Amino acid sequence: MGNKKTVKKGKKKNPNLRLVKSEESGRPKKKREKAGTWEYKPEKLRFGRSKRIVILLTVFLVLLFLLVGGGLYIINNYRVTTVYVDGSVHYTNEEIMDMVMGGRFGDNSLYLSLKYQDKGVENIPFIETMDVTIEARDTIRITVYEKALAGYVKYLGRYVYFDKDGIVVETSEEETAGIPQVTGLSFDHVILHEPLPVDKPELFDEILNITQQLAKYSLTADRIYFDSTYQVTLYFGDAKVALGENVDIDEKIMKLQHILPNLLGKSGTLDMREYSEDTKSYSFEQD
Repeated sequence: MGNKKTVKKGKKKNPNLRLVKSEESGRPKKKREKAGTWEYKPEKLRFGRSKRIVILLTVFLVLLFLLVGGGLYIINNYRVTTVYVDGSVHYTNEEIMDMVMGGRFGDNSLYLSLKYQDKGVENIPFIETMDVTIEARDTIRITVYEKALAGYVKYLGRYVYFDKDGIVVETSEEETAGIPQVTGLSFDHVILHEPLPVDKPELFDEILNITQQLAKYSLTADRIYFDSTYQVTLYFGDAKVALGENVDIDEKIMKLQHILPNLLGKSGTLDMREYSEDTKSYSFEQD
């Protein structure tokens, strides 16, 4: 009995457990080159060429549909139907609209908002800049800031416009309404963006004051004339108004607004050279 081997009783195994060799599993194997063992690698999902073409075509058509649909929506829903124009004197509202809304998609508010974002319209004669504001999908506002013109002179068949400092800002072959012609000034050349070479540059301050006072009382002179002693005469059709020296000009023009309607159609000279706040005397001599 001492030679009998004792056998350790183990746990009872599962009778349904079955060992399957890797060759029988049906799974693809890949042999490791270094380790010499097999490992499982799942197959990638692959589409045939025809399926890939169908998928790409479907994606393309969906994108094209979205693009065309979005474009039609923008064109139909952002069409400008109302335009406000502020501050334009030298150009009509229609001319301003053509400048701002010209070209393809010029009537689309979304396009205009991108085109004029943070910038205005420049390089337009007589205009400093124009700002374009989109107020609604179908409404825009164009604000015009014109150059401050004091008057113009004729030189070599052209109209030469200058500002309050006598700087030549524009030259044109066409006369602009509302800007008086200034005569009696002597100069021998004109250079754009430079002062008119006159003997008395301070005259430009006087010219600007006269034009501003006339505009204040809704008066429009055809011509401002300076004689050899720089006394000024205003022309309103066939009627002339002699203002004389640059003294009490504001007072004279304020009074002129009440006198001028009586001079319409008449030819002669209204002498206001001696008119002042104290004397208030003037005379009219008919031609």
